[in-house]
Amino acid sequence: MSVSNLEKVEKQLFSDGLPSLPVSQNGSVPEPVWIWGLPLMPLTMEQSIAAIGELITKAQPCYLITANLNYAMVSESDPLLQSINAQAAIILADGMPLVWASRFQNRRLPERVAGADLLFRVCERAASEGWRIFLVGGAEGVAADAKTALCERYPSLQIVGIEVPPFRALAADEEQAMLQRIRDAKPNLLLVAFGQPKGEIWIAKHYEELGVPVSIQVGASLDFAANRVRRAPRWVQRSGLEWFFRLAQEPRRLMMRYLRNAWFVVRMVVRSIFGRRSRHG
Repeated sequence: MSVSNLEKVEKQLFSDGLPSLPVSQNGSVPEPVWIWGLPLMPLTMEQSIAAIGELITKAQPCYLITANLNYAMVSESDPLLQSINAQAAIILADGMPLVWASRFQNRRLPERVAGADLLFRVCERAASEGWRIFLVGGAEGVAADAKTALCERYPSLQIVGIEVPPFRALAADEEQAMLQRIRDAKPNLLLVAFGQPKGEIWIAKHYEELGVPVSIQVGASLDFAANRVRRAPRWVQRSGLEWFFRLAQEPRRLMMRYLRNAWFVVRMVVRSIFGRRSRHG
């Protein structure tokens, strides 16, 4: 992204202030738990779905981020992503290492809120509430297969549109035409399946002009919904070893990424240890 585009996005991000966060039953907004530079909201899956419902009711365009370990790593040294994170309505912990790291702090994250699980729970709630969903991204055919599978699973679900842009930069008129098609469909939820952090950047750039109440980058979740990629068994997910299951499926694509993630964890742990020593020294 060029410097001029970065400045444009940052100007857009900070022009209107932060969107209102959902409040708890006692009227208070939960404070984020800061883990490795990310302000993660301490919400369970149930609370996350309820928060999305409140944000849809408010009808003020905003976006959520489901942050895994890789997203924490790429955000650490990227001022644009840090600005995007600051403007997000909610950032959820989609990664067990982030949950584990919170256990060494005074305030903990209650659980992992996996984006792949969030997709199904959101669609289940959308079917019962009448929320309209729009899918953007994924490889050719993935979004269509995901729509078929999700609508079979939740018969009342309204998926009101699909856009699968090519893997190249869109011309200005192509992008504006796509944005207009999304606006015309009037969805309540926009689910974006671009790569990370491309999806977060795209949403932050366009969410206000789209006017969709809630936008979420769901990444590979559409592949799971479309049955293109097999999800790890539940016991593997609960143990925090889903990354190993995915690595076994796609070693060439994921090996270097996971090695970089591991080195990031080492750096963060060492930084935390020396930070404690300096504070108590």
